[in-house]
Amino acid sequence: MRIGIVGGSLGGLFAAALLHADGHEVHVYERAAGGLVGRGAGLVAQHEIFEVLRRLGTESVARVGVIAYERIVLARDGSVTSTEPTPQMQVSWDGLYRALLAHVPGGGYHMGDAVIGVEQSANEAFIALASGQRRSFDCVIGADGIGSVVRSLVTPTQRDNHYAGYVAWRGLLPEADVPTHAASALFERFAFYFEPGSQMLGYLVPGPSGEIAPARRRYNWVWYRQVPGAAGLRRTLTDAEGREHPYSLGRGEVPAEDREALYKAARESLPPPFRAVVEAEPTPFVQAIFDHESSRMASGRIALLGDAAFVVRPHTAMGAAKAAGDAMTLVAALRRLPVRDALVAYEAERLPVGRRVSAYGRQLGESLQPA
Repeated sequence: MRIGIVGGSLGGLFAAALLHADGHEVHVYERAAGGLVGRGAGLVAQHEIFEVLRRLGTESVARVGVIAYERIVLARDGSVTSTEPTPQMQVSWDGLYRALLAHVPGGGYHMGDAVIGVEQSANEAFIALASGQRRSFDCVIGADGIGSVVRSLVTPTQRDNHYAGYVAWRGLLPEADVPTHAASALFERFAFYFEPGSQMLGYLVPGPSGEIAPARRRYNWVWYRQVPGAAGLRRTLTDAEGREHPYSLGRGEVPAEDREALYKAARESLPPPFRAVVEAEPTPFVQAIFDHESSRMASGRIALLGDAAFVVRPHTAMGAAKAAGDAMTLVAALRRLPVRDALVAYEAERLPVGRRVSAYGRQLGESLQPA
């Protein structure tokens, strides 16, 4: 079949690589002009990701990463209040992206032309591109994330994401930029700090090209903080040029006064090691936390996959694994059934999974939501 995939991040690439391996003609449409290399940090390679890579013959990609040998919780003064010996490996997001992209045939990954609409007839599905072009397919998969265009066709009365009342401030530092005292407390560990309405965590991840040797890695930190109300969220997501963004601000977009306010808050409320890594990050970025739970994942010849169907909170560390599971189920259904029947079967199997992961994420983030 000829299959169109809207969204060229990991979810779209899981599906594209598996569908191409099954002999389908696959076209992926990613709106970013330069692709997505360099956008990610590290992720937990759970079972579903290993399984996709095993089916593609590249399982080794998910076996090279940075290991945190224990989980620790810090007190306000920087002392360790608890330790749990639970090793966990963070693999390179970029390495995984590149490995999957290599399984999409040349000319099958289209960048810089956003999909602005999706339609379907009894026998075909269509995408409309910002350039004015229109493309037809036997099936279209919406893997276009939190701002999904495809979602509006599958669930036209249920398109919005629901703000959870807090945001994730983030930093990603070259290992060499982490102050020595912070490195000795945090490296080789998955570290946490909890206070009412706030949570800080951090861990080492591979370098930008997948480097895992000491001095070549990066330190990834995430600080969840409450920002109550729509007005507060709009203020937080207004960039240095005064433009409002719907979901996040990237590197270099955070206004100087907001960056300084973040450093001040870190000095006032975080343990010394975490305070140091926040202040060492010259270009922090911020992501608002949303929920979205679709009542459907398919309609006719069009399916939703990953965050286009269920936006789950990052506390779960299951977003990529959920997308990989979606992709495997969808490909297996298309292998044994006609398109429309396959998408019905796919929806029936994956809706309960998405609901479970969503509920788990809300449970983990409950203490962070404003009263």
